[in-house]
Amino acid sequence: MTKQTDGTPAQPDIETPEQTAARLNAPAGKGRPTPTRKEREAQNKRPLVPNDRKEAAKNARAQMSVEREKARIGLANGEERYLPIRDRGPQKKFVRDFVDARFSAGEWLMPLLLLVVIASFVQDPTVAGYSLLVVWGLLIIAILDCVFLGIRLRRKLTAKYGHAEKGVRWYAAMRALQMRFLRLPKPQVRRRQYPE
Repeated sequence: MTKQTDGTPAQPDIETPEQTAARLNAPAGKGRPTPTRKEREAQNKRPLVPNDRKEAAKNARAQMSVEREKARIGLANGEERYLPIRDRGPQKKFVRDFVDARFSAGEWLMPLLLLVVIASFVQDPTVAGYSLLVVWGLLIIAILDCVFLGIRLRRKLTAKYGHAEKGVRWYAAMRALQMRFLRLPKPQVRRRQYPE
């Protein structure tokens, strides 16, 4: 029985028979017993060594193979999280796109060296001499191309980002000396499609 605000006793709350039956039949607690400590520890236990080691090793190899394939494809496509540290960042992406958009003399260096090796088997010394001169000429042109590429890239990066990261000229030169189809990450732009 509760008191009203004026101090007089209030009428008691009367419960209907339906409300009484519902209150008595309501489930008490969570509806299941609390697991003992031993039962909880048994649920958390996992064997350190699986029962079938060969099957577990086979599954682990398959999982690693899938992960490696994902990483290989991600690296080839230039996805940032799969790139090595030396290839990460917006400036390095700009450098890659800039180098891939242009023709470089260094791309022809490896095929020409292969031709010089083949020409060295020719018994005529003039052929070997001329092929060596051509290789030295292309090597000098490739070095000059890389120097001018580095200067041009440094200007573009400074204009776009306010500064150029350390080592971007060397990074650009190493990429420019590789044949286009051997570059990793793979070129993401077509020839003459320079980045903005």
